[in-house]
Amino acid sequence: MVFALDPNERFWNASIDELKQGYIDEGPVWVCLLCGKTIEKGIIYPDQDVLYESERYMIVHIRREHGSVFQYLSGLDKKLTGLTEHQNRLLQLFYQGMNDKEVQQELGIGSASTIRNHRFALKEKERQSKVLLTLMELLKEKDDHAPAFVEIPKQAKMVDERYNVTEEERRAILAKVFPEGTDGPLKTFKLKEKQKYVVLREIAARFRPGVKYTEQEINDTIGRDHPDYVTIRRYLIEYGFLDRKDDGSQYWLTT
Repeated sequence: MVFALDPNERFWNASIDELKQGYIDEGPVWVCLLCGKTIEKGIIYPDQDVLYESERYMIVHIRREHGSVFQYLSGLDKKLTGLTEHQNRLLQLFYQGMNDKEVQQELGIGSASTIRNHRFALKEKERQSKVLLTLMELLKEKDDHAPAFVEIPKQAKMVDERYNVTEEERRAILAKVFPEGTDGPLKTFKLKEKQKYVVLREIAARFRPGVKYTEQEINDTIGRDHPDYVTIRRYLIEYGFLDRKDDGSQYWLTT
């Protein structure tokens, strides 16, 4: 399996056109930008009595696992989308093909003209976003002093100051708490929230996308010799790095 980049890095570095389709071409494989799944090219994939070539099979994967790219993106934290809950709901209804009168009736607010005003506000937000994107791209050519920030995981359940970490800070934190290297034992988990995020991010990198783990395998990967492995496992779930079945029988990486 080819998996050279962190899935979040792929996501945030993707172009708008790549994000719209939900996957990218990485030589011998197609890679899902939403979960990191890879599908090898040159293979025919059987699925429910239908044969798919590789790219078509990736499209099937996105529809089956994520609903649609729109559905996935609209489900991200509001600090990542920049949308209020109300704006997000409006976009979802528009995407479903509802006209202004139907949206107004669905939400039970104002009138059809009220919905048109919301459409105008969203269009204004789109224009502002384009200007900001252009400004930031131009800034990259001139700003030699901007620190490199650790990418925010798109599966984050609540985006706040704990994610405000530069690469320099990340390296310093890891050197302190993993004195034998990041493959070695964790020195302590009695840390500030920002430091916990860095540690959890590093531990999560030990797990493989698409693999189902037992609780024992999770504990072993974290390190059973560490007294806080149960706490770390719980934090991996709370921070959105891992998910699990309700009965705890299976765990998996969410990125």
